Amino acid sequence: MTLCNPSKRLASSALTLTISFPTRHLTPRRHSRTLFSWLRSSTRPKTNALDPLANISQKPVLPPSQTAGDLAPSSIFEQEDAASEFPSQPSSQGSVNPSTRPRRRDPSLTAPALDPHPLARQRWERKILIRSLHRRFRTRKSVRLLRTERSSVSKSQFLETSIKKLGPLARQIAGKPIEDAMMQMRFSKKKVAGEVLKHLRYARDEAVVRRGMGLGAVQDGKEKKAGVVVERSGRKRVVGDQTGIYVDQAWVGRGSYGREPDYRARGQVYTLRPPTTSITVLLREEATRIRLSKENEEKRKMKRAWVPLPDRPVTAQRQYCLW
Repeated sequence: MTLCNPSKRLASSALTLTISFPTRHLTPRRHSRTLFSWLRSSTRPKTNALDPLANISQKPVLPPSQTAGDLAPSSIFEQEDAASEFPSQPSSQGSVNPSTRPRRRDPSLTAPALDPHPLARQRWERKILIRSLHRRFRTRKSVRLLRTERSSVSKSQFLETSIKKLGPLARQIAGKPIEDAMMQMRFSKKKVAGEVLKHLRYARDEAVVRRGMGLGAVQDGKEKKAGVVVERSGRKRVVGDQTGIYVDQAWVGRGSYGREPDYRARGQVYTLRPPTTSITVLLREEATRIRLSKENEEKRKMKRAWVPLPDRPVTAQRQYCLW
């Protein structure tokens, strides 16, 4: 059969055409990684086809620099910071070298601990100011004594003893100087006296560090005659240092009860409930006791003397009883 018809020749040529579109993604291919391809892919910037704005190069975000803070004037480290040699060390160009400058504290970092609730503090200050205006800026005696005299309250942990055993020790150390109270507990025969001695040492150190008590001899350097105090026993004693620490009050508190097994005969087990007790001491300075002694002496002098009944004749008496 011959293809002499033009239409037949066109149809035969269409059947013989080959498809020329790429088919690389349809055929399986094994990926091979070389050193050059890894270097080329690592140096090539990564682009995001879905988000064009992400392809724009951005500067790295640096953490905010800390603002300079300083110590409070009432801090015990203020003198050491002022006498530090680092801020005054000039460099070779004549300016202060920032690398040798000590790091200042950031107030925002200490604010959660020193001022956790600023709004509540402002409301409290406003209330106190309004109260002082109502009283015409006249302070009560109790407030004035709290501002001028120092004290420290320290409570111990719960000790494995009873109130009946710990109470006599609390009454023994009340009213004595801290050193005398520690000496009493040191040579006491009571078993719990050792724990009381440890707590007295801790309370003394806490009063010195946190309240600044007992530092008069260190500041003045000389012992001066401060006054005469009257102890609870009635004995008078000369005080050389007004900042001396003494135990003003000491009391005990009942704690929770424990549970211990008590094995008995015939397989029985009882339950013991050992008690726990805490001791709390109130430490004050000798200046407080000197003031109290002076006030008691003034009250005793202002008290009127007792006058007996006048010698008057007895009247309205009968000779016989009226029963």
